[in-house]
Order: sequence, then C-alpha cells, then structure tokens
Amino acid sequence: MSTTNGTSTDAETEDTGEQKNTEDNQIEKEVHNEDEDEEEEGRSELYSLREDIADSQVYTATSLSAIPKETRTKTHPLVLDWAYGMNQTLPVLSLQDEDRLVILYICAHVAVMNDHTSNAQHLLQGHCSPITCLCASEDRRWLVTADMGQESLVIIWDAYTGIPVRTLFDCHPEGGVSALALSKDSKYLATVGAGAVQRVCIWNWTDESESPECQVDLSPKYGCQNQLLFNPFNNTQLVSNSSTQVLFYNWERGHLEYSAPEITDKTFNMALGSLSQSIFHYDGVQAFTATSAGNIVLWDKQTQTVSRQPVVRKAVKLVALQKEAITVLTLNDSFIVTGDVNGHIKFYDGNLKLINVYNEFSLDTIRSISFSKEKPSISDLGYPKDCRLDAKPFVIRNFVVSTTHATAVHINAQRNVPQTLLKEHAEPLEAVACHPKQPLVAMGSHSGTIKVWDYKHKEAVCSRVFQTHKQIQCITYDPQGFYLAVGFASGALQIVDACTLQSDGKECLQYSQDSITHLTFSQDSRYLAAADTGKAVTLLRRCKEGTQEVWKYQGRHHSHYKPIQDLLFGVDLDSSQPRLLSLGMDRRLVEYDLQNSGEDGLLILSSERIEQSAVPTCMVWYPPLTPEHFLLTASNLYKMKLFNATSKMCRKTVFGPSYGSPVKKMAILPASKDGDPNSRYMAYITQDKVGIQILPLDGNPHKSFAMICHSTGVSTLACSYDGRYAFTAGGQDCTVFSWELNLASLEASAALGGKDMLPFYNLLEGGRDGQLFREMEEYFYYCQLQNQDLDTMETRLVSTHIPLADVPFLMRALGFYPTEQELEDMQNEVKFSRYAETRNYVTDIDLEEFIKLYVNHRPASGIARQELCNAFQGLGKPDEEGRYTIDRDELLELLQARGEHMTEDDLAECFTNLVGSSGEGASCTESLFESVLPPEISMETFATDILGFSAATQELPQEHGQDL
Repeated sequence: MSTTNGTSTDAETEDTGEQKNTEDNQIEKEVHNEDEDEEEEGRSELYSLREDIADSQVYTATSLSAIPKETRTKTHPLVLDWAYGMNQTLPVLSLQDEDRLVILYICAHVAVMNDHTSNAQHLLQGHCSPITCLCASEDRRWLVTADMGQESLVIIWDAYTGIPVRTLFDCHPEGGVSALALSKDSKYLATVGAGAVQRVCIWNWTDESESPECQVDLSPKYGCQNQLLFNPFNNTQLVSNSSTQVLFYNWERGHLEYSAPEITDKTFNMALGSLSQSIFHYDGVQAFTATSAGNIVLWDKQTQTVSRQPVVRKAVKLVALQKEAITVLTLNDSFIVTGDVNGHIKFYDGNLKLINVYNEFSLDTIRSISFSKEKPSISDLGYPKDCRLDAKPFVIRNFVVSTTHATAVHINAQRNVPQTLLKEHAEPLEAVACHPKQPLVAMGSHSGTIKVWDYKHKEAVCSRVFQTHKQIQCITYDPQGFYLAVGFASGALQIVDACTLQSDGKECLQYSQDSITHLTFSQDSRYLAAADTGKAVTLLRRCKEGTQEVWKYQGRHHSHYKPIQDLLFGVDLDSSQPRLLSLGMDRRLVEYDLQNSGEDGLLILSSERIEQSAVPTCMVWYPPLTPEHFLLTASNLYKMKLFNATSKMCRKTVFGPSYGSPVKKMAILPASKDGDPNSRYMAYITQDKVGIQILPLDGNPHKSFAMICHSTGVSTLACSYDGRYAFTAGGQDCTVFSWELNLASLEASAALGGKDMLPFYNLLEGGRDGQLFREMEEYFYYCQLQNQDLDTMETRLVSTHIPLADVPFLMRALGFYPTEQELEDMQNEVKFSRYAETRNYVTDIDLEEFIKLYVNHRPASGIARQELCNAFQGLGKPDEEGRYTIDRDELLELLQARGEHMTEDDLAECFTNLVGSSGEGASCTESLFESVLPPEISMETFATDILGFSAATQELPQEHGQDL
C-alpha cells in the first residue's frame, strides 16, 4: 500500500477528490441509478404502510406541531410527568421546524421530545432498559431508539404523534444494541449488537417480517463498533468504526459482507490517535474518519475490474486538521463539520478547506451536532461572513450542539446567537428533596451542583455549584421551608437558605470523614440529625448567638455496628418533644435521648432488636388511621411491620409489595384537603421501581402498584407538599423523574381485584377451590372439635372461632414453621387488635382472620438451596472434597445455645419426628442422636435425609411477585 506524508496540502486533497477515470464515473452512475430505484421502491412501501393505517393519528398528522398534549384521562396510578436531566453520552437531535424549536434526547430509558417553544415535553416510553443509541430519519419524521439489556427493544416512533409504529423484540439477544442508523429514504434500519461477537443486521422495518434482510457477525479483533452510518447516496453501503478499526459494508440480495482496511500509525508514519466518527463524502464515494489526534483519515475506493464488484476502500491520506481531538464528524449540505474537545465547531468544504469556525460560545467537549431539517433562507442577509478571502456570507441551517457536561445549545446561524436549551447534571444525581410548602424540588449531584425547579411551571428557579466539596449525597428541607441541608461524600455538611442557596453562617460543618447518607430535621426545625457510612449519628441544634441563629454541635454516637438504613425524627405524644430514631442493618432500632445529650456525646435512650433474620430497609411514621401511634418498617423479605411507637412491640405484619426487589424507601403522602381524611396513601421505591400503596396496610396485593422508574437503580424518593407528585432520582443515570399520582385509578384497580376476602383467597395456592384452602377448613374444624372434646356425646356448640393458643399448631400443620418470636408477634397482633377501642384482649380467631394471618406471615418464598449453602459455609468446615460439613456435636450445641434455645428433649422430639425413629429411642437422647445423625453432616445429608427435601425442592425458587 502506498503512503503519503502527513503534511499533505489542501491542494493535494482536492486533486485526489477530482482525479476519477471515465470507467469509475460510469460505475458510479450505475450505482446511483440503482440507488434511485431502491429509494423509489422504499417510498412506495412507506406509502403502502400509510394506506394501511389511514385512519390512525400517524397518517393524519402533518407536522411536528401536531404533537398532542396530555389532555386525556389518566388511566394509570403513576404517570410520568416530566424528565429532568439528560444522558450526555448520547447525541441530542434537532427536530426543529418553522414553528417550533424541538429537540430529542435521552433520559435513562425514556426518549424526550422537548418543545422549547412551548416549554413542553412529550415522553416516549417503551423501553425497560437504558437507551443506548438513537437516530432520526433525514426528514425527522421517524425516530429510532434502542436499548441494551435483557429482552432489548428497538422502537421506531412517529415524531409527529409520539406513537410507536414498529417494535423489534429482542433482535440482538446477545446483549442489546450498541449502534443503529436509518438509510436516507428511511426504508432500511441497520443495527449493531452489543455482544462479545457483534452482529450487524439490516432490517426493512416497513414490512411485517420479524427477520433481518441480511446479517453478518464481526470479528472481536476489530473492537466494539459503536458508530454506524448509511451511505446517503447508496443504501447498500455502510460504514462503522470502533476506536481502532473502520469497517465498510456492502449488501445485496440478502448477503452482507464487510471489509476492514488496514489503518495504524505505520500506515502514514505518524500518530493516528483513536478513531471517533466516520462519514461518507457528499460525492458518495470517499469517506472520512476523525481521530483523537486531530487528524482526518481520507478513504477512497480501489479500482474495480468488474462493474458489479462491491466497492472496496482504503486509506489514502491522513490530513492533520488540528492538534485538539476531534470528537464529532458530520455532514450537512455541502459542508463537513467537526466538533472538538475545546468546544469549537468548524466547517470545511469537500476538500477539507476551512470555511468557518464557531469558537466564541465557551462550550466544553462537543458530543453531538445536529442540524435543522429546515433549509436556510434564500436571502443571505444577516448571515456572518466565512473565513475565506472573499468573505462570502456563511449560509447554513440552524443547529443544536450537545456537550459532555450535559449542555445543549441551539445556534441561530443567521444571527450567530447561542441559546442554551439544557444545562443538566453531568455526574451521578443521588439527592432530591421537595419544599414543604411550595411547588419546588431541589436536586443535588456529584458535580457539586444543586438546582431548584418550579415543578408547576417547569422552570429552573436557582442553582449553586459548591467548590470545596463536590459529591452531594443527600439533601433535605426543614419542615418550615427556611433551610436546605446538604450532605457530602466527604462528611461535610452545609445548611443554606432555601430561597437563595447561600450560607448565612459558617460555610461548612464537618464532624466526620465518612460520607453523609441521611439528613432529617425535627418537626420544630430546632434539630438536624445526620447519619454517615461510619455507622454514626450526629446531632446539631439551632440556637441564638446574639442576633444570629447558628447550628451547634450536640453530640455524635456510633450507635450501630452495621450500616444505618434510615434516620427519622418524630414527636413524643405526651411531652410534644422531638424524638430521634435510627434503623440499622444490624436489625436494631435505636432511640436517642435528645434532652440530656450535649457536646459530651449523643446519648441513647433505648436500643431494640426488631428482626430475627430479616434485614430492615427503611421506616416511616404511620399516619393516624387508628387510635394508636405506629412506626412502619419494611424489610428485605418483603414484609412490612407496625411497631407501637412507645413500647416498640410488633403489632402487625403484612405481606408488602413484591416487584422483584424489596422496598428501600417509603414516604407517606399528605392527607387530601378535599378528600376523605381516612383515605391515606404511601409512595415507595424498590431497587428500580416506584410504587404507590393504599393505606391502611392489610396485605391485599391489589392495593399496590409499581412500575420501572430507573432501570439501573433508583437512589431516593421525595413527594410534593400537596401529595400530587413523586420524584425519583436515578443516581448513575443523572436523571430525576416527576410522577403524577392518580389515586382514583389506584382505587379502581384495587376494586377490580375483588372485595372482602377474595384477594386473600387468591394468594393461596389454588385459590378458594384449591387443596390448601380445603386443608385449612379441615384443620380449623378439627381444632373446634378438639376444644369441645372429641369423645363427648353432648350437643356441640356451633362456633366460627378457635382459641388463639391453637394458632401455632395450625400454622405448623399447614407447613409453615414460625420461630417463637414470630409466634409471639402473631399472638400480639390478634390479642391487641381491638384493645385501643375496647380495652379488651382478643382471645380467639375466626377462619377469615386466620387466612389473613397466614398469608401475611408466611415467607414470601420457600427455603432456597443457597440459604442452606450459606449456613453451612458459615458454620461448617470444608472436607477433603471441598464440601462443607458440620460436626454432629457442634450442631447440637449450636441448636441449644444459639438463637432461640432448644432443650435436649426438644431436639430429641424434633429429630424423632423428622427421621421417623420410634418413641423408645427418644428415652436416651445421646443414643438417638448417634443413631440418626452421622458424625459429619453435609448439606445434602441435612436437606435430604433430615429435612426430607427432594432434589427438586432444593433448587432456588422463583422470585415472588411480578410487575404490574
């Protein structure tokens, strides 16, 4: 291969572009004629598709201005209202027409059509995984989005209506889509898979076929191909590139092939740099690739000996355009356009001669450049002059630029004026808080930026960038709305004015080097508490010093030995004084002595273990729906518990929302001013979903609804002061979503689930007609007979209840073996259920109450094999074969000394029942244990021979519950 010097002049480039032989020109004409035929065929198929849907909005819509506003009745309990933020790694596309300035960008798994003219958003929802690439047709009528994840989707949208017109399901099951492109006539769609072995597919999306027209697998040695483009003059040619290799594709009659021309530093004896983007020249023959060294690689076709032979290209020149890395390379009309790391945008002609530069807008690294579909005005009046000697008017289309710092700017080419459309958080956004009295929401990110929005008018109110400490982890308003507390990953804490975001007193408070995870104010705004990753709680108190109010340190306590899950202020009902509680992964609920705490330390008033095996995840004060005051907690085992606020006694356990992951944060919605005061609701988040729950809690699954909010994980939740909106922060996706709550729809959904006991019958295997329900009835009636003496000849008393003392035996008969603590919780739940109203204990239970007790207390899923593995790895030792075993004597000692202690007689009775030994053997416990237990007990022996599990039941069960 011949090489040229990297210092080639523009004149040489021009000569290369002009020197074509007659045979080559004839070939190009043939290719162009074929392309025109295919383009006409594509239009015909599109028109045919439109005729099939002549009655739809897609067919009748005529322009972008026809995007419908959300005036229809909301039919879902949660409706996505607004998206704050953007994915700065993906391009921002201009959908501008004569009337409206509209852009398209990505927020997590949602595509956002932002109408800057009317300050409105149209949200394109359909993906369940993060969107990884997008593109638009040349006329901006069709939009395409694709994601990367399980069961990935490619969706083609109608830009005029926001309606999805075609969906390709799991077209790249190996890992989703990493790049895609539409042909100039919009007929063909090309996709590149994201698997280890990438697959390139060409789809005719206008037909009903579920298979691609053609496909080819790429060699992994060429790197991850993350850029893809059709030749605008020939649908049968494409180009893609990774950071190290450019690939050219040719396809015809269902066959797709590619070539990988060599390109290294040795090709032109100069530093090449990593490859960024590739385009075709507007002549349709040459191609260009930009690099991080500021170079442009020029590709040209090799001479063909046969007219129908596929076009083969090779690198013929390396042009050093600049020193700075080129991050964007695109084509518009007759200009080649570049964007670089300095935020400069440059326009070149087809011979790479510089025409104009935009370098006065103070932008950071350019991520994308997208031009309006509207052609510039015929008149050149008002346009700036270009860089050439004759200084002609530089007439181009308006365009939108996006940067790596999450900024989108619209450039009016005629007036040469930039207009900032978006300026969002460019780093993980972990913190969000709602003002307690105004329609304001504050957001804080790891870039040190706090931004406050008016979510009613969709306007940014104020912002501040913290310079000393950057990573904001959590924020919260005080109940009066005067202060905003900000916690940083450095352990620093700042309290700023809620209106101006400025600090009145000491700029920074720091009492820990550990990251702040929770912040909460007391109801009277006198106290502020902070929890950190050091498992400690710090308390500050607001007091006066002269004429100023300052926050003074009141103490700090390492109150947990595992991470703190939640921190909460409350009010003592007797004294009306503030109460402070913390909840840890160590299963302890700690209350602090605020009255006697000072600079010497934060004192603990009480510390209670509230769970045995479950790990609590969050807590909140239960609304006053009963005469008693309760604290509500959630756990990783999909259970919610109500604890008496004073005694800390567990008074109720219910089966909580189960949507693939446990509840991690809860927020009680304010009572409606116009509605029923007894109708209360709770918002919550799980690992990736946001949900809403009807109160009071009773375990009815139809009273809860959840949907995906951030597919990569949601970090926190906040609710508006009027209870109409919930806000979720996505952390790594740099996005906050605003959700409108439709409580009437939730009530309707709950009503459709059935009244009275029907939802609880449906939680039983087989429902009311199943075997489990029949067994419940039989056991229940047997308990009644037994309590009236089985052998009596007297007339029996008809009853619908059994004594509360029989509940443990009935639970075990049904295959649920609760611990003694769980049995005590059940007894207390029934015993005190009417105590506040009647001052009397409940001593019996009917069948319906028992069914509710059973479905709410039983485990959400069965015993998993992995649980046994973890137990044996923790308690046992590996044998010669690597299997973990437990010594028989050690196991017996553990059962008698750890956890809920068992006596030797209890153990003997249990093992007698489990292994089926005769009662005589139980008289000598030592010989019994030796006869039924081997000296070394493996997990398989324990599960199969002792517990009686079959090999099939030892498999991991499926996760309980499914998404609504």
